[in-house]
Amino acid sequence: MARKKEAHHGGAWKVAFADFMTAMMALFLVLWISSQEKKILIATARYFQNPFKAALTNSSGVLPFDSNKIAKDAGEGDGSGKDASSARQIDLMFLNSLAKDFYRLLHLDENLEDKPIEFQVTSDGMHITLFDHPRKPLFKENTAEFTEWGQFLMQNLAWMIERHQFRVVVEGHTCSGIAFPKPDYGAWELSTDRANAARRLLTYYAVSPTQIERVAGYADTRPIAGLAPEAEANQRVNLSLSLNRHEAPGGPAKTASAPTEPSRGSPSRKPASTSSPKLLLFPVPQPASSP
Repeated sequence: MARKKEAHHGGAWKVAFADFMTAMMALFLVLWISSQEKKILIATARYFQNPFKAALTNSSGVLPFDSNKIAKDAGEGDGSGKDASSARQIDLMFLNSLAKDFYRLLHLDENLEDKPIEFQVTSDGMHITLFDHPRKPLFKENTAEFTEWGQFLMQNLAWMIERHQFRVVVEGHTCSGIAFPKPDYGAWELSTDRANAARRLLTYYAVSPTQIERVAGYADTRPIAGLAPEAEANQRVNLSLSLNRHEAPGGPAKTASAPTEPSRGSPSRKPASTSSPKLLLFPVPQPASSP
């Protein structure tokens, strides 16, 4: 009578051992990161909050360019001007990384001259320009209704703004020479309506209304520097995003230009000046005085 073939049970321990080694490696990384300097911890936390998962490079904002310099600055004491400068440098690196990630998300070349969206990193945040190009229109012709591309763009921007708790200023602009069918509806109304439409989409998708600081329409009064007022590139919506995370060397900032960022669950701590968005309408023209 033929003998039964015995079952083979020799591979399960390998899977268990691999899981154990993975858990030990993760524990080692957590302990190593926890022992780093506070500025590196903040930068690492911001990196992992990035929804676009940028590649880990020296320019991504996770680690400073010169680790020896950071360690040297730490020995000189906290609260100095160098500490504030290092924090600003980390913010700038983080914002640049965020802009690059957004270009990759939209499959856009950031070096392209005729881009539908442009990022400009500033000392206190980020300035985003959304162009209403004919090839990739942001709005339907001479209206404040977003196209499918415009809705996609605003949705992704809303997620980014909410994720990193930016404070937002929305501005609408138009170019000169637009023919409007109604005499009582012109460039001022269109730019204001488009800025308000952008605000509505941001708050619809993800952004808290308390993060909106101001909504304004400027018609064709602020063309882009170096362009004629009639240029199509002046058809745009600007979003100014502010981090508001820096503190003055003498302590927390108390001025209106750098308000303390409140938590989402305690709106009562928000300054009264930014409790609700401000809508700036166009000025009423004054009649010329008769001689």
